[in-house]
Amino acid sequence: MDQFTLNLLVVGATFALYIGIAIWARAGSTAEFYAAGRGVHPVMNGMATGADWMSAASFISMAGLIAFGGYDTSVYLMGWTGGYVLLAMLLAPYLRKFGKFTVPEFIGDRFYSPTARMVAVICLIVASVTYVIGQMTGVGVAFSRFLEVSSTTGLLIGAAIVFMYAVLGGMKGITYTQVAQYVVLITAYTIPAVFISLQLTGNPIPGLGLFSNDVANGQPILSTLEGLVTDLGFKSYLTQSDTTLNMFLFTLSLMIGTAGLPHVIIRFFTVPRVSDARWSAGWALVFIAILYITAPAVAAMARMNLINTMYPNGVAEQPVARADVPDWVDNWEKTGLLKFEDKNGDGLIQYVGDKDANELTVNNDIMVLANPEIAQLPGWVIALVAAGGLAAALSTAAGLLLAISSAISHDLIKGQLNPNISEKGELLAARISMAVAIAVATYLGLNPPGFAAQTVALAFGLAACSIFPALMMGIFSKRINNKGAVAGMLVGLIVTLVYIFLHKGWFFLPDTNSFSDSDPLLLSIKSTSFGAVGALINFVVAYVVSNATEDTPEEIQELVESIRIPKGAGAATGH
Repeated sequence: MDQFTLNLLVVGATFALYIGIAIWARAGSTAEFYAAGRGVHPVMNGMATGADWMSAASFISMAGLIAFGGYDTSVYLMGWTGGYVLLAMLLAPYLRKFGKFTVPEFIGDRFYSPTARMVAVICLIVASVTYVIGQMTGVGVAFSRFLEVSSTTGLLIGAAIVFMYAVLGGMKGITYTQVAQYVVLITAYTIPAVFISLQLTGNPIPGLGLFSNDVANGQPILSTLEGLVTDLGFKSYLTQSDTTLNMFLFTLSLMIGTAGLPHVIIRFFTVPRVSDARWSAGWALVFIAILYITAPAVAAMARMNLINTMYPNGVAEQPVARADVPDWVDNWEKTGLLKFEDKNGDGLIQYVGDKDANELTVNNDIMVLANPEIAQLPGWVIALVAAGGLAAALSTAAGLLLAISSAISHDLIKGQLNPNISEKGELLAARISMAVAIAVATYLGLNPPGFAAQTVALAFGLAACSIFPALMMGIFSKRINNKGAVAGMLVGLIVTLVYIFLHKGWFFLPDTNSFSDSDPLLLSIKSTSFGAVGALINFVVAYVVSNATEDTPEEIQELVESIRIPKGAGAATGH
């Protein structure tokens, strides 16, 4: 059986599974559409949360970033993992105890203000739309290679699949679909990693193989990789090149952005009790750790295999001729994500660190997907990786789109525009909102502002500067009133957006088009790291404004007290 047919069968089988689950778990009420009827077991919810969390950025792009960025990009692992610890300890149980459906609903009730609720809706939509662009980009990357269609066609197919199971099933359908998607993506990620680790180190556990010796020369594999990249003129793989300030702020932005992402938070609204929210967060960490412990090994070994492909006789010898490259190079070159330009006309692929002399351009997002082909693994492994990459992108996209549609139907339409809408009408509004959100996400996914993980990093910064401070102050401070919360969210979001837009050269102002991530506007702070600064500004503005205005009403202070000090692990109240 040829590779294309095998890819089609495996990917088609997983899509059929997702749609079948959605039909079986069709939402029949708003409680099922928004929160899966609050009846999801903590282990199942932990697995679904893992799939919701491990997006195209984690599955497709993170290892690619680490493969080419080395030590500096380890912040993605630290920030995203640390964020879950914050979420489990500081937010999940308290928000579950409050017993609402959405993050804006909590913010609106806690800060006793429809304005605060609407500002939270805006913040949620801005962060979630930015995040979902990265997922749709990942869908296009996976489809363009493995199903041999254009990225645009792949995006449209992926959007159609999400439409079928997300609009039909809501949170109930998405939850059980994400459980299946987790199984697919973690299997697809670990099996190739085990094969490649065995090939290069003889150790079947990739995380341990990373610290083992290279079977080819008996030297530690990281030392071997360091020698390869430095000999070719690339930056060191094992030493820090970014500033400590930027690395610290970027890690912090990813951490608090993780804890403030609405599509992750709403997963903890689906369990029966407060204690289940804590257990869900714990299980999610376990399921996520399986991939995150494996990712650094996948990254390092993919980079080694790439270099060995370009220099089959060693980096001191002649590079490979364009006519002699393996089939995987031709396959990925057709997608436009890998490009060869023969600058000196010698027919050889010069893969070097000097930008002027380098003739090979490799998109970060292809490394995990191309890894099985680079390592010459069996065709069924390649097909499985294709299905896993699509599962990762689609699972997170569905969660984000649900967060967006819930904010529009529950917080905007029912909360503001039509409070007397019937449950049937609200359910219809939720499904229409989901369909519109999918259409918008697909459109934006066709022209993303960066590769998947970079776009996602911006979304974390936006969540960090707006939603996370409001949730933290809402739970742990009685003093923050409605005016302080609104002012903090608006100022934090606006300042961060302006910094990002200026830094990326997206404003038509003199000299801004020259700015890049290597040319920060403030000290050494890059656009992806500014979310932590925006969060600090949010906190400061909220406290200053709150202290300059009236006290929080007594009943709100009592509400904060009841949220912060859960009484046992009994069932939470609320609708």
